Amino acid sequence: MSEHRRKQPQGRGRRAAQPPSGRRAAPPREATTSSHGPSSGGRAAARRASEPQGGGGRRRAANASAAAGAAAGGRAAARGRAQARAKKRFIDYPRSDRHGARRWLPSWKQWLGMFVTFAGLMMGLVGIAYAMVDIPNPNEAATSQKNVYYWANGERMVTAGGGDQNRQTVPLKRIDSSMQDAVISAENESFYEDPGIDVMGIGRAVFNMATGGDTQSGSTITQQYVKNLYLDQSQTLSRKAKELLISIKVGANEEKDKILEGYLNTAYYGRGAYGIQAAAQAYYDKDAADLSESQSAFLASVLNGPNLYDPHGGEGGGPAQQPKKNRERAETRWAWILDREVETGRLSKAKRDKIDGFPMPNEPEKSTNLKGQIGYLVNLANSDVISNPDSGITERELNTGGYQIYTTFNKKKTMALEDTVKKVKEENLKPKEREKDKHVQFGGASVRPGDGAIVAIYGGESAVTHYTNNADYTGASVGSTFKPYVMAAALRDGVRDPEGPEEQGPDLRTPVSPKSVYNGDNRVKLLEYDGDTWLNKENDEWHQKNEGDKDYGKISLREAMIVSANTPFIQLGMDVGLDQVRDATLDAGVNEESLASLTPTFSLGTSAPSAIRMATGYATFAESGVQAEPYSVSKVKDNGKVEYAHEKQTERNFDANVADTVTNMLEAVVEDEKGTGKAAGVLQRPVAGKTGTTDDNKHAWFAGYTRQLSTAIGMWRLNDQIESPEFLSMYGTAGREKIHGASFPAEVWTEYMQGATKGDPVKSFPEPSPIGEKVCSHCPDPSPTPTPTPSDEPSPTKSPSDKPSEPSDSPSVPDPSPSDSWPIGGPGGGEEDGGQNGGPGQPDGGQTGGPGQPDGGQTGGPGQPDGGGDADGGIFAGPNAEARRE
Repeated sequence: MSEHRRKQPQGRGRRAAQPPSGRRAAPPREATTSSHGPSSGGRAAARRASEPQGGGGRRRAANASAAAGAAAGGRAAARGRAQARAKKRFIDYPRSDRHGARRWLPSWKQWLGMFVTFAGLMMGLVGIAYAMVDIPNPNEAATSQKNVYYWANGERMVTAGGGDQNRQTVPLKRIDSSMQDAVISAENESFYEDPGIDVMGIGRAVFNMATGGDTQSGSTITQQYVKNLYLDQSQTLSRKAKELLISIKVGANEEKDKILEGYLNTAYYGRGAYGIQAAAQAYYDKDAADLSESQSAFLASVLNGPNLYDPHGGEGGGPAQQPKKNRERAETRWAWILDREVETGRLSKAKRDKIDGFPMPNEPEKSTNLKGQIGYLVNLANSDVISNPDSGITERELNTGGYQIYTTFNKKKTMALEDTVKKVKEENLKPKEREKDKHVQFGGASVRPGDGAIVAIYGGESAVTHYTNNADYTGASVGSTFKPYVMAAALRDGVRDPEGPEEQGPDLRTPVSPKSVYNGDNRVKLLEYDGDTWLNKENDEWHQKNEGDKDYGKISLREAMIVSANTPFIQLGMDVGLDQVRDATLDAGVNEESLASLTPTFSLGTSAPSAIRMATGYATFAESGVQAEPYSVSKVKDNGKVEYAHEKQTERNFDANVADTVTNMLEAVVEDEKGTGKAAGVLQRPVAGKTGTTDDNKHAWFAGYTRQLSTAIGMWRLNDQIESPEFLSMYGTAGREKIHGASFPAEVWTEYMQGATKGDPVKSFPEPSPIGEKVCSHCPDPSPTPTPTPSDEPSPTKSPSDKPSEPSDSPSVPDPSPSDSWPIGGPGGGEEDGGQNGGPGQPDGGQTGGPGQPDGGQTGGPGQPDGGGDADGGIFAGPNAEARRE
């Protein structure tokens, strides 16, 4: 392969490679580069630099070192440029220019960036939440209200109905400005300027709750309003967040006055009072519009903690809620609030200086709720409002609450009637010793004649234990207290002509006089108006019984009313017509739903009007024939606006002389020595009245009146705690053989009326004029005789043939022979002064019992099938009133 070895060029040996002696070596050429890399000259120079040389080797080595240094410098520059590029990261974290732990500590710029980022994120989240959160519907409890009921004199009677909270919402204009100023000064001075929130206050509350400190509520009036109206009272972060967002939205969308009104009406003031109106009533017994500066400052104080600021002690009764400590706290805060009002310019210094005495609130009233008579009064008033179409208030609206209902009830009279019944029961009844003394009940009512206002009622022992209002419909038959209506029909419409048709107009009728004569004997056969024997459906005759089987002979209607004989009045009803008796009863004021079916005993009181309706009917006679519809509510307000005002409804249904004649007859019942109502004569003023006792001694009544007041009292036995209550007889009650209307009912009536009429001027009843004709019912026509010579004194030798052709009050006309034929079942038990002759086998109530009795009638118990009427109706409303009361 040597032949292939390249020959060295001549003259280029080692010596040739050296520069000529004595000549300076030329400096090396710089390496050049092309676009493809270093030039061949550069590589050759590098090789030469690396080869060992002779005398010029040191210079070449130096040059090589310089070249290497240059290369190293290039690499360092590259690293610097790379490091420069690394410092330009968007977030230099961990920090590249720090070492060790310092690399992980953010710079101040990074801290600022994180804060701004966080703040922006939170603002964005809050914005989203604000947009998503709507103002919720108000809490039902925060908007529910109670109705406030007032006595006739305007005094507050009770707060009831509506929701569970005692609240009556009032507009801001009906809240005294001093209360507004006190609350704003004490709780939120900047209320009218701020956006509805206090960021610092919220921050403190959140921090305290997060760190386990004391819980805090919203600090502005708007926040507290939102919490009361829309949220609950929990102290949680989520509730606080909602409160904040809703407060901002409410502050932006609602007027400040509306927010302040809402807060004052929803806040809790203690004593069970929600809202400023209820609080003003609870502490000072006045309306929110009538508060003074001093009283307002106190009520603003209790908002800070009712149980700790009520001077009479808090509701819980804890050691920190003692009256002395509470008063000290209340006086301190009360004074501070007044001073704050001066500082904020809401109260002048001059007015502040005049306030020097702490406005001690009234003692807390024990909650009566619906106990005693209050529940009966409230139910009666509610029934009046709902059933009256003029009120325009539905049951649902009434139950919503917020109404102020002004009643006609006289507080003193109502309490007096209750006390009288309690006294009579305690003095005479011993239910622990006598079985017959158990389940004895009373019912009563007083009505103002000519007006119809229900002044007082007695509904039972207590509305929370005895649910039926005994002053309203109970099913208790009224007995002989019904007879005045029969008499009114006879005086107004007259008896029918025995020769005429069954239906007769005024031209065929004869108005009767109280002197008219009827057969008063016991068990007289009942006749039709035309003289035929009356027969029931079984074709049996009817023979009415008098109390004690007494025979009175031929007796005037006036005398029959005094002694309460039954036989004359049952026959009088047949002669007048039961339709006319019913119409007269309705015209007097008794409601149709309570009337029994039209059988002969209808005239003896088989119907069951309530005590209110009986008092109303008798009041028509007291007012000389002018009937006034009973009512118990004079007006209804809603937030101060009158929603309903009663308009007196009166109508003349009887000629004055007819009504006054009835009154004159009832006066005799009280004044006559033989009168069944003589016990009422102790009033020492003109009194008219009538007793009533029903068959089987199940009901006893006394109804009577003065010119100014009509009252009816009923008594019966009924165990209303069992599933199917029935009236029980009162034989043996109070140790007496029988209970009459002249006994306990008359006693209660008399004692009560003595106090109820005290102070009333003594007024006499109008003296009636002669009325009607003196007729003799079904008397045989006397033989024609010469007219006797008038004489002031009857001749002692006058023969029977000289007697006048017209019978006297007690004519000596031969009595018809009593029939030996009696209805199956016998005549029954009768009554002291007006029974319905029930007889064995009668259903409860004693009006339709034995098979031989007249068909129809009533059973007397609650929900009577054929005579009770108004089995589920009330005094105002008719058939559906009982359902509304429930």
